[in-house]
Amino acid sequence: MSGAGKPPPQHVPPVAGRAAGQGGNGKATGSYARFIPREELGEVASWKPGSFGAGAAAFGAAAGTAPASGTAAADSTPDALRARLDAERHALRQAAYQEGYRDGLVALENFKQHFAAQATAQIGSLLDSFDAQLREIDAQAAQALTRCTLQLARQVVRSELGTRPELVARVATDAVNAVMLSASHIRVLAHPADLPLIEEGAQEALVARGARLLPDENVERGGVIVESDAGAVDARVATRWAQAAAALGSEVAWAADDDA
Repeated sequence: MSGAGKPPPQHVPPVAGRAAGQGGNGKATGSYARFIPREELGEVASWKPGSFGAGAAAFGAAAGTAPASGTAAADSTPDALRARLDAERHALRQAAYQEGYRDGLVALENFKQHFAAQATAQIGSLLDSFDAQLREIDAQAAQALTRCTLQLARQVVRSELGTRPELVARVATDAVNAVMLSASHIRVLAHPADLPLIEEGAQEALVARGARLLPDENVERGGVIVESDAGAVDARVATRWAQAAAALGSEVAWAADDDA
């Protein structure tokens, strides 16, 4: 037998003067209040201070390996492993989709803001250019209209001077009356062909100012030059035409060849 070599347990007699089951002060103690020989302990080991660390490490190792053993148990079959991998792939795919969707929304918002700012700047620049072109067209149209109007008026004036030469008498009267009242030695210079017309139509004004009527071939028909000691009045047709054209912002000359 395996237990033949192990000696039988021996009972230790109680300490002298103490009854069984009593302590040193005479109080009763438990039935195990005695020294137990090592032979009776068997496989029980004595406690050492370092046992707590070893026990904690053993407990941690056991706790750490428990999930692994559980996972290994759960993945014991190929179908279970495939299902777990599919679930993990699905979770990763969903997380990646959500993250990509969020990044896409941010990028889309940034693009919309950038596009709106760029479109606004381009539209503003286009509108400014369009307004500038419209203003230029308006200015050109106004100049063209003024030029046409002056050309037409020039033709009318020339026609009037040709059909109604007596109008020079009114021009002479206005020019003489424009001279200062204190002026003296007044002379009216006109084209020789206009002298009879001026004498007939402006005789009263000439006599009132004591003006003399003199011929001058350098003065174009239809106009006069009045000279005095106080200054001169240029009432020639070309001079009056230039003043009227300048008032309209044009430089159309009286002696032009475009409508001659």
